[in-house]
Amino acid sequence: MSLSIVIAGLIVGLLVGMTGAGGGALMTPILILLFGVTPSSAVSSDIVASAIMKPFGGAVHFRKGTVHMGLVAWLCLGSVPAAFAGVFIDHALGSGKAMQTNIEYAMGAAIILAAAAMIVRMLMDSAGWRKTPEDDGEGGDAKVPVKRLLTVAIGVFGGLLVGITSVGAGSLMIVLLMIVYPQMSMRRLVGTDIVQSIPLVGSAAIGHALFGGLQFGVTAAIALGGIPGVLAGSWLSSRASNFLLRPILAFVLTASALKLLGLTATQLAVTMLIVALVGLPVWAFIDGWGRPEAAWSAAGIRRRHTLTLVGAGAPVGVGFVTAALYFGRLRPRIVRAAGEDVAAAGELAAEPPTRARVG
Repeated sequence: MSLSIVIAGLIVGLLVGMTGAGGGALMTPILILLFGVTPSSAVSSDIVASAIMKPFGGAVHFRKGTVHMGLVAWLCLGSVPAAFAGVFIDHALGSGKAMQTNIEYAMGAAIILAAAAMIVRMLMDSAGWRKTPEDDGEGGDAKVPVKRLLTVAIGVFGGLLVGITSVGAGSLMIVLLMIVYPQMSMRRLVGTDIVQSIPLVGSAAIGHALFGGLQFGVTAAIALGGIPGVLAGSWLSSRASNFLLRPILAFVLTASALKLLGLTATQLAVTMLIVALVGLPVWAFIDGWGRPEAAWSAAGIRRRHTLTLVGAGAPVGVGFVTAALYFGRLRPRIVRAAGEDVAAAGELAAEPPTRARVG
């Protein structure tokens, strides 16, 4: 058992607990790129470790009542058999070095999808796309009817990816659920996704254990660090903002995926520089555009002027600097101003005020 992998598991667990990001998209490339574990063993070991850790998070959400059990059942109907199929596909990709290379490429593509899904999730939140979430109290399941075919399809898609690459349960499926069920609150979506991933990851773990390639020392090290990490991250997530942590994770995931796909150090550096120079202004523009004019005015900031600098200045680097200034100094002022406006309106209105979106 490697102490370095235990520490890596602890860090990944913290990030997963704080952000809800998929552990497979984070831990598997770390095992391959930093610790030299073969792709097949990295996938198998990470999946089995996830199967050990998932019930801890699932139990917390189940006790809080933030799980839609009907949704869990239909997701598992598609994901559990698909995960077994994914394991078969994984071991049908070849043998020896060719197999390891194919798995590495498949994992790189899956992590690119995971990073893209994380970015879509951030942009959806920034643009205020999601409807007012339903209440998490009694009768939540009845208020959100299951779209059966779409839900089973999400399960099949996620199960195949998890079986082949260990990526997908917490990265891609949660975003698809957000799109299909926009009326569900985020904590209920996360709780549902974690609980449905227990049988999903469990079936994939059984498949990989049967086929071999599992390194028990690696699995034990990940679990030893990951379990307290997830619990600590979950505790921190309710007490600290992870607003800026998600884009950093998406950036790191993209870089690791491109490295797995074979980019050289120079190609990777140039690509990620372009991603940063373009991506941050785009995010700032969408986030700023989604905030009401009244909040900008209350904060004493010119909305049109700022967004013009962000958008028009992106090709020459000015947009990047303005976007950094927006997230670092302007956005907090706008958020505070929006909260103050809502509170003032609530004092005058006979009914309770609508809750402002501050994330």
